[in-house]
Amino acid sequence: MVAFGKKLKEYRFPEWERYYINYKLMKKKVRQYAHQIQVGEQDRNQVLKEFSRMLDHQIEKIVLFLLEQQGILASRIEKLGEQHETVLEQTEFGKISELREAYRAIGQDLLRLLFFVEINAIGIRKILKKFDKRFSYRFTDHYVTTRANHPYSQLQQVFKHVGIGAVVGALSRNIADLQNHHGSYFSIYDHPAVALQDPVIDSIRAAVDRLTHSTNCLKFLGQHALIIHDDLPTPATEEPIDEQRYYFMSLVLNLGNTFLYMVNTYIIVPTADDYSISLGAAPTVCGIVIGSMAIAQVFSSVYFSAWSNKSYFRPLVFSSIVLFFGNTLYALAYDLNSITILLVGRLFCGLGSARAVNRRYISDCVPVKIRMQASAAFVSASALGMACGPALAGLLQTNFKFYVVTINASTLPGWFMSLAWLIYLCWLWISFKEPVYESQQSNSANNSSTVTAIVVHSSGNGLAQPLLSSSTVEEKPQKEDQEFDDSEEAPEESHKPATTIGSAYRLLTPSVKVQLLIYFMLKYAMEVLLSESSVVATFYFNWSTSKVALFLACLGFTVLPVNIVVGTYISNLFEERQLLLASEIFVLIGIIMSFNIAIPYSVPQYVSSALITFVSAEVLEGVNLSLLSQVMSSRLARGTYNGGLLSTEAGTLARVVADGTITLAGYLGESMLLNVTLIPSLLICLASITATFLTYNSLY
Repeated sequence: MVAFGKKLKEYRFPEWERYYINYKLMKKKVRQYAHQIQVGEQDRNQVLKEFSRMLDHQIEKIVLFLLEQQGILASRIEKLGEQHETVLEQTEFGKISELREAYRAIGQDLLRLLFFVEINAIGIRKILKKFDKRFSYRFTDHYVTTRANHPYSQLQQVFKHVGIGAVVGALSRNIADLQNHHGSYFSIYDHPAVALQDPVIDSIRAAVDRLTHSTNCLKFLGQHALIIHDDLPTPATEEPIDEQRYYFMSLVLNLGNTFLYMVNTYIIVPTADDYSISLGAAPTVCGIVIGSMAIAQVFSSVYFSAWSNKSYFRPLVFSSIVLFFGNTLYALAYDLNSITILLVGRLFCGLGSARAVNRRYISDCVPVKIRMQASAAFVSASALGMACGPALAGLLQTNFKFYVVTINASTLPGWFMSLAWLIYLCWLWISFKEPVYESQQSNSANNSSTVTAIVVHSSGNGLAQPLLSSSTVEEKPQKEDQEFDDSEEAPEESHKPATTIGSAYRLLTPSVKVQLLIYFMLKYAMEVLLSESSVVATFYFNWSTSKVALFLACLGFTVLPVNIVVGTYISNLFEERQLLLASEIFVLIGIIMSFNIAIPYSVPQYVSSALITFVSAEVLEGVNLSLLSQVMSSRLARGTYNGGLLSTEAGTLARVVADGTITLAGYLGESMLLNVTLIPSLLICLASITATFLTYNSLY
């Protein structure tokens, strides 16, 4: 990777050179202002005014050019419209094809314009962050508050580009008309559900969605995986999928591992308290039984992430073997009458957590155009596993002896998962194909260093469309090469992946730390709710294991429908930061409703509060990880200490603390368990809401 300034130079269209944000000038001014403040030549307020005025000028230049180009495109469409009806009436295939290509050419130019806007939008965000970092002052907060909310906001023109939609609509209608020139065509207005016929329109819509952060259920689900992309689209050629790097069955096996691991995590939740009692422990020891898997996962996530730098197959084999033995030990603990064996079995299960490998395979091996679908499948597999685990526990209700081995509701989940991992291991051994690593392809990579195309890829539907030929990129004037000094740019920010936990931590800005705090909070609240459900429901309502399993399964099965509704509708009505804050407030409401104060605790109160907490936390997770991927450094996109690992560690640590809290609270008695475990959830939630308010405008 190279620094942003160099990449900005590489991606610009030469004929539009003077209309781009002058990123180098702005960066140079930031350094000058820092020096002037240090020596006392200027005060902070004067610097803020001058820098704001300079940035206003840069944005105005971009906006006026954008409006001018929109007018040119609209004029070209209008001229083609004069020929449109005549050509359709003549029904001459040659002329219809020629007119359709003319509309497509306009579509390609519109894609170039959208790419121009995207590069500038990224540049504006970068320079705002650079100013904040240099001065330790929330300039972004000030600038966004005063500019973005103004009725004549030019900043909003860059990020919302009002007017583009009208051009897209005109192109869509006319191309659709010509595509069905026999007279039986569909209108895009009368039949909005009909798929668009031309890829260029899909690519334009994808580019618009990316700029406005418009989303759909697929993208919203995919955000949960936190597959971090680079700041700018990657120059690439339109080539077939490299079978050496990506193999469909290998992806399926990774998803299968994800599903089975989540089943393994939650299949014991409804019966963990009964199992603890049968071994002579208190029912609240279920917190340690459930949480011991998460304790081991804190360490396994790191070594699996490092291992996946060299192989994907071997860590998956190791994971399956360890999980097989872990579940076997968990099941045998009953006949051995040993709580120690039970805990060791769960620790082994945690040591087999290969979610870091699953995520890395999607990030490193799955092609860009299907990566979002793969990310959504990863999240869906996790959600289904989370729901199926308790559901299976409710079905595995039996009691008999097989020779000297007891098979009952407590041990059967262990035996079931042992068999499942054994079958998976055989499938893995036969079908997995190890990808060829980048180091093995270095020679071919060096031979293909020349950029042959710039593409805009859609995070929503994976379509890609060429934007600029190699000759256009390579024929940049010498003046531009002189404007960007590589020696000056390179030390500014290294783009190599973080190599240690310390270097990864130093890349965490205040906004990223707040997002990780929010992730910790939501995982803590969810873990408390799920892990203590069996003890609480049995104590207050005398629920059976089957009822607890059904309750947890119902909660789990809400994940996909909620994400579909939020991703398709709600997220397109509100900004992500608004959804983030609203979801946190609803989690807080759910926690407050869960307390047992004064009035007798009832089933409606428990179920409704649990549903509000769980659903709000699920919505919060998608929005939180989406924002986290945007504010997190691109250096955390790959490597051992990547953003996915950091979020996994934050979530796993939250589960460990939550399960430990349940066990410690158990010493105060089951009657105190609910309120005592909810107090930390309440305090952490209030802290995360406060932190969100403090960094709200930096999430723009």
